Amino acid sequence: MAVLLVRAYKRDGADGRAAAPDSGRGKGAEGLLAERFARGEIDDEEYERRLAVLRSHAPGPTFPRD
Repeated sequence: MAVLLVRAYKRDGADGRAAAPDSGRGKGAEGLLAERFARGEIDDEEYERRLAVLRSHAPGPTFPRD
């Protein structure tokens, strides 16, 4: 019975297929961009342009204030 509960929990619900591992959780913007490039959704020029934008707007380190 526990196996059935785990399987039901892992379903995405849309069409009954199991959700893909990680499903975008915990991935940074650069990782998602790399995946789009790998799937052929964007070309190398678009990838480089967007990557440059992401890196130019990257937040700096944060330090706790006293």
